[in-house]
Amino acid sequence: MTPFRIALRDWDWLTPLLLGELGTEPLDELGLELQVERVPALPDLWSEPGLDAAEISLSRYCLAVADGRSEVVAVPHVLMQGFRHRCVIVAAGSEATSAADLRGGRIGLTGWPDSGNTWTRAALADDGLGLDDARWFTGRLTADHPEQDRLGGHGVPGHIEALTGTPLVERLSRGELDAVLTPFMPPGFHSPDAPWRPLYPDVRAAEAGWVRRHGFVPGHHLLGFRTGVAPEVAAAVSEVLLRSREAWRTKRAKYAETSAWLAVDLVDEARLLPPGWDTPGLAEQGPMVAEFTAQQRHQRLHPSPPQLTDLFPLDLAAPLAAGRTYR
Repeated sequence: MTPFRIALRDWDWLTPLLLGELGTEPLDELGLELQVERVPALPDLWSEPGLDAAEISLSRYCLAVADGRSEVVAVPHVLMQGFRHRCVIVAAGSEATSAADLRGGRIGLTGWPDSGNTWTRAALADDGLGLDDARWFTGRLTADHPEQDRLGGHGVPGHIEALTGTPLVERLSRGELDAVLTPFMPPGFHSPDAPWRPLYPDVRAAEAGWVRRHGFVPGHHLLGFRTGVAPEVAAAVSEVLLRSREAWRTKRAKYAETSAWLAVDLVDEARLLPPGWDTPGLAEQGPMVAEFTAQQRHQRLHPSPPQLTDLFPLDLAAPLAAGRTYR
């Protein structure tokens, strides 16, 4: 068997695959042995040696394709997908409860071109805070995060600028910032006496409003491969990962007591989200990705984002037509 190395975030749905509870026939038939490496941050598939595939940033991939880079090719299998209204935090004593309340304010964020922050800015614009309605500052969230370039070449003096030194959450607590956009909450955020809170008093209602208006859940990370991978290999890897996710979800529904309200959350998910919202495939994920590239153009991240056919040249439908199914 030929080793096939893939680097992924440490998702809980990998558990059945890592424990050997799943059949891997799609890969076995191709003579491949999937070797999963769990990583704390997204790897650089464009330059990291030895990797055959990885979880990659939707934003970075779109920008790379737009710039003519061809070292990596992705398939429309979204590995990280979720709403972003939950990612806007304010000081506990803030009077702001909507995006419109932040007009004219100072907003910090952990990276300007990031997929998640691009979607969060889109959500804020939906609710009355346009790109030109605030001053934006990139920086590290906490003192444990490194000082690094978070503008990605998109700085605009007096409008979009970098902050160094004091972390964003400390500036938020001091009143130097009116809000912070972050995909991962700072330590202590979920405690009852946290110095910060979500901007939206009812985050779920805000996110349900998004899906009613747009019909999809924002995607952030894709399944990417080194260019040259055969379509049947891409389809096989995608299928095995999806099998693991489906097996985990079946168990999660049975053992819902791992979280106080998970059973209720599962009912709400089925009630509020469109069927197949997280299914891999261009038919299911194409409208979401098309809106993301439109946001990249609107938010001035790239003047000419790529078309869907340029982003996803691998045809997963062909191997599936031979009798293999995702579900």
